[in-house]
Amino acid sequence: MSSHYSASFSLTLRVRLVDAPGSFADLARAIADAGGLLDAIDLVRVEPGAKIRDVSVLATDAAHADAIVAACRAVPGIEVEHVSDRTFLLHLGGKVHMDANAPVKTRDDLSMAYTPGVARVCRAIADDPDTVWNLTIKRNTVAVVTDGSAVLGLGDIGPEAAMPVMEGKALLFKEFGGVDAWPICLATKDTDAIVATVEAIAPGFGGINLEDISAPRCFEIEDRLRERLDIPVFHDDQHGTAVVVLAAFLNALRVVGKRVEDVKVVVTGIGAAGVAVTKTLQAAGVRRVVGADSKGVVHPGRGDLNAVKRRYAEETAPEDCGSADEALAGADVYIGLSQPGAVSVDGIRSMAADAIVFAMANPTPEVSPEEIAGLAAVVATGRSDYPNQINNVLAFPGIFRGALDVRASAITEAMEVAAGHALAGTIGANELSPDYIVPSVFNRDVVPSVAGAVAPPAEVGGGARRARGPA
Repeated sequence: MSSHYSASFSLTLRVRLVDAPGSFADLARAIADAGGLLDAIDLVRVEPGAKIRDVSVLATDAAHADAIVAACRAVPGIEVEHVSDRTFLLHLGGKVHMDANAPVKTRDDLSMAYTPGVARVCRAIADDPDTVWNLTIKRNTVAVVTDGSAVLGLGDIGPEAAMPVMEGKALLFKEFGGVDAWPICLATKDTDAIVATVEAIAPGFGGINLEDISAPRCFEIEDRLRERLDIPVFHDDQHGTAVVVLAAFLNALRVVGKRVEDVKVVVTGIGAAGVAVTKTLQAAGVRRVVGADSKGVVHPGRGDLNAVKRRYAEETAPEDCGSADEALAGADVYIGLSQPGAVSVDGIRSMAADAIVFAMANPTPEVSPEEIAGLAAVVATGRSDYPNQINNVLAFPGIFRGALDVRASAITEAMEVAAGHALAGTIGANELSPDYIVPSVFNRDVVPSVAGAVAPPAEVGGGARRARGPA
C-alpha cells in the first residue's frame, strides 16, 4: 500500500538555527530527504546569532515521524529544542467538558437553580415522572458506554485507554448532532455487571450508545438492555456501521445499474458489524448473502460455530461451503469487516462484472484499492484518505437526534433502514459517481435528513413519546 500523509501524524519541531545563509535550507532538505512534508513555518524569536522557529511537518506514521526528527537532529548548526505531537496536544485535558445552560451570577439565580427553588422542580418530577424530559438534561443526553475490550483496531486495551475514543465520540455527537454525550468507561468485562451498571445510570440519559465491546458479549448486552430500558440502546459498532454500509451499497448499485434483490453479497468478518450489516441488508431487500470468517464460509454444516454464527448460518443459508475467495466467484458485492488478507486480488478478479468492493478493515483494508484498480467498478474503505469512506459519524448523530426529538423508547430495524435510505439520498443522481457514493462527514445536510427519516418509523414502532416538530 502506498503511503499517505496525515495530520494525525503531524509534528511541530521547535528548532534553533544558526543565523547563517542556508541554515533553514539545510533543515528543509533534511526533512524532504526523510520523506517529510513541510506544513507550516513560524518565527518564534530572534536571538544573537540564532533564530528560533516552529516547523510543522506531516508524516505517514509514527515510525516515519521519529525518522524525520532524527534527520533534523543530525543537521549541523541546528538544535531541536522540543518536539510536539499535534495529535497529543489536541488531547491535552480531554476533548469535551460540561458547560452551564443557565447563569448563576446573583442570589436569585442561585435560589432558582439550586436550593430552595430546585425542590419544587424535584417534586414536580416525582409527581409526574414524564416531566423529567422537559425539566432536565435527559431530553438531549446520551451515555457512550464501553468496557475497552474492542477499541478500534487496538483490541482489549482497557477502560482508561478507551477514554480518548469515547471522548471523540462525545465530541462528534455534539458537533454534528447537537447531542450532549458523555463517556462512561467501565472497569469490568462481566456481562451481568455491565448490564446492571447501565440500567442503574439510565434514568439520567435519553439514550445509550454502546461502543467497542467485544463480540459475542456485545450482542447479549445490547439485547438485555433493550429489553429492560425504555430509552434507545444502540451498539454503534453494529448498527451505525450497518446504516452507512446500506447507504453506500444503495448508491453503489445505482452507479452500476443493479437491483438490490438481484445481487449476491459476500461478507467477511462475522462479528458485531458483520452480523448487523447482513441483517440490515436483508431488511432492505437483499436475498443472497454469504458470510465467511477466518475458517471459511459460515454454513450450517460447520461444527465449530458459536450460537451467533449458527444463527447467522441458518438465516443466510449460503449455497457456498468453501473459502471466502471461492464464495466471491460471480458475486456482485464484497463487504469486508475483517482483517487484511481476508480475500485475495484473485478472489476480487473472479467477481461479476461491475463489482462493488467495500474493504473496510482499518487501518489496513482487506485488499488495497491500488491492488484492485480496474477490477471493481466501485471501491470503498474505512479510511479518510481514500474516496468513499464508510464512517459511522454519518449515522449515529442523526439517528440519535431523530430518536431524541420524538423521545423514542427504542431504535428499530425500520428506523435503521430509513436512516440508510436518507443518507444515500443526500447525494443527488447528478452527483453520483464511482468515487462519490457516500456524503462527506462535513455535509451539514446529513444529520437533518437522517433525523427526519427516523422519526416516522419511531412514531410507528419505536415507542415515540411525541411527534417530531418542524425541522
